[in-house]
Amino acid sequence: MPDAAAPLSIPSRLNLVIAVAAITVAVTCLWSAAHAPHWTILALAALVFSFANNTIFSLQHECVHGTFHPNRRVNELAGVLFAAFFPTAFAIQRISHFGHHRRNRSDLELYDYYLPHQSRWLKTYWIYCLLAGSYWAIIPVAVLTYLACPFLFRTQAFQNGPAKWWGFQEFVRDIAAEPISRVWPQALFTFTLQFALWYALGLDALSWLVCYWAFGLNWSSLQYTDHAWSQRDVREGAWNLRFWRITQAIFLNYNLHLAHHREPDIPWTQLPGRVRPEDPNPSFWSIYGSLWGGARPAPAPAPQSPALEPQS
Repeated sequence: MPDAAAPLSIPSRLNLVIAVAAITVAVTCLWSAAHAPHWTILALAALVFSFANNTIFSLQHECVHGTFHPNRRVNELAGVLFAAFFPTAFAIQRISHFGHHRRNRSDLELYDYYLPHQSRWLKTYWIYCLLAGSYWAIIPVAVLTYLACPFLFRTQAFQNGPAKWWGFQEFVRDIAAEPISRVWPQALFTFTLQFALWYALGLDALSWLVCYWAFGLNWSSLQYTDHAWSQRDVREGAWNLRFWRITQAIFLNYNLHLAHHREPDIPWTQLPGRVRPEDPNPSFWSIYGSLWGGARPAPAPAPQSPALEPQS
């Protein structure tokens, strides 16, 4: 295992090359889907797009933790660009992700288990929404809502109404606490870029939706599989999932999520070296398949290790 005190080496050149390649593939897939002469071409373009856009998301995740590029300004601008392909606002993603690191496996962020005062059926519904891609779809809709009326996020009616019902109350509260002047321009950039792509590539609603829903299914399938049924500990509550090697490469080691939660500011290239031999290593498919069984009664939380506040 590498020396934890050794200086981190951010693979900035590799990250930039991957970013250009992933964006090129994603844009090509969107164009191909919109101009496909047959539904099989549309389906193939959507499938490839779902993986290319996940690579872009993984690079955005690196930007959130400041490990895409050592130049802070380059890191920030890249994050704003990558977020637009999700589509979301980079500031919203960063706020939400840091909140996730603080609340992981606590009562405030527990989607696979239900507490005594909670509805098993509602929690199971959340799981099915996640598996069906609706978890992804809520995010662009929320960002569009913020763009139209950012003050809505600060109202009790919104926080205690739809945000709570969908399980995002704490995330909405965190976003509401952020200055609008920091978040709103990024949301505007995101939808400006999406409209520009729509016009330049001659996109249509059906092909765009097929591509992005394929991405949403692919993205959502991993977003809680790497936590489900893990111990209720803010740092240890994640898995280093077994992936196919090609999939692990496309997702930039995102499946090594326990290693990431232990050291959230380690670049993706160093995560394999941080995996401990004794760590549980379930397969992605075993956890993913078990989620279809619905929510389970929550076990007691583990004695908490202190949360690591990721560096911005």
